[in-house]
Amino acid sequence: MIEEMQRLGYTSPLNRDQLMTAARNVGLTVVPLWAVDPARRVSRGVFNCPELDGAAGTSTTTSTSSNTACNMALTKVSPMHNTDTTVHLIPNVNKTYVPWGHYEEIAQIVDSRKFAPVFITGLSGNGKTTMIEQICANQQRELFRVNITELTDEDDLLGGMRLVNGNTVWQDGPVVKAMEAGAVLLLDEVDLGSHKIMCLQPVLEGKGVFLKKINRWITPKQGFTVMATANTKGKGSDDGRFAGTNILNEAFLDRFDFTYEQEYAPRATEKRILIKKMDAFGKKDEDFADCLTRWSETIRKAFYEGAVSEIITTRRLEAVAKLFTIVNNRMVAIERSLSRFDSETKAAFLNFYTKIDPSVAPKDEQPEPKPTGVQTNMPEVTNA
Repeated sequence: MIEEMQRLGYTSPLNRDQLMTAARNVGLTVVPLWAVDPARRVSRGVFNCPELDGAAGTSTTTSTSSNTACNMALTKVSPMHNTDTTVHLIPNVNKTYVPWGHYEEIAQIVDSRKFAPVFITGLSGNGKTTMIEQICANQQRELFRVNITELTDEDDLLGGMRLVNGNTVWQDGPVVKAMEAGAVLLLDEVDLGSHKIMCLQPVLEGKGVFLKKINRWITPKQGFTVMATANTKGKGSDDGRFAGTNILNEAFLDRFDFTYEQEYAPRATEKRILIKKMDAFGKKDEDFADCLTRWSETIRKAFYEGAVSEIITTRRLEAVAKLFTIVNNRMVAIERSLSRFDSETKAAFLNFYTKIDPSVAPKDEQPEPKPTGVQTNMPEVTNA
């Protein structure tokens, strides 16, 4: 119990609520008698705990054996086992981040501290998760990010019994911790979840949740809300691009108050993003950033029209910018970032870039796309 109070960051004296919380967390239904010994009483419902402060000798009425036991428990605690990470749950401010799209509106929702679950959907690599992180960073709000998979279940989300130092104790899950902290809960890639995430139904109603395994009711603190990101709208992926996504329960989806569809950033915004990234990496090249955004914008247009089967994400452009600042070669940076695609797509995209950027090698020195495979009937490139 001493270890748990230390983990929670408690210092002496403690009130009854703190003592009860620590007791419950280690599987007890009542506060141990030694913790509420009359000799420890400071005032009504407040008790000293000298063992917690490392001052076992300050209590003249506590038995030597009790103090020794508490001190032995304290010697087992190390910073590696301290899971009280409240300070670190506020994301760091990213100085290269450029707000755009739905940023201002979602920031208003978070700043209102009202419970208003939000579902954000959009293609990969367009900044959905980063937007939420930076909103919380700028507002100094705690963010509990949970990456959802098909195996995520009630035990992962709400909590469960864990083996700690040879004892089986209850440990709260991230959802419960976010509720009690009045924090923002981020369900990242929520469309990868299965029916097992239906345990979040009461959480998404904002009314609280009952932990049936320990008979404990959790009431969300003011400020608690839920954000979810997904590549689909919870209806699965018909084209197979997002393998593993599932059709989510309609009742689950209906509990989100608002849904935002996020596209890729406009070209001007994306250019600002790349310039900031390059500057942070130590080599700013505005002309290269302009060429990259013209290139990605045209490829995306062709993708939406069905002319090509792959797309260039903002995340991939940032990767190109990063490698460019390292190797100082535009085509090498682009080629390495395109290597995840099949050879025909890679060759077609590389060849297409040479039509945009006059500073790279002539077209006849670049890899030509093979005659079969990816369609490359992209719009004509202009200098506009």
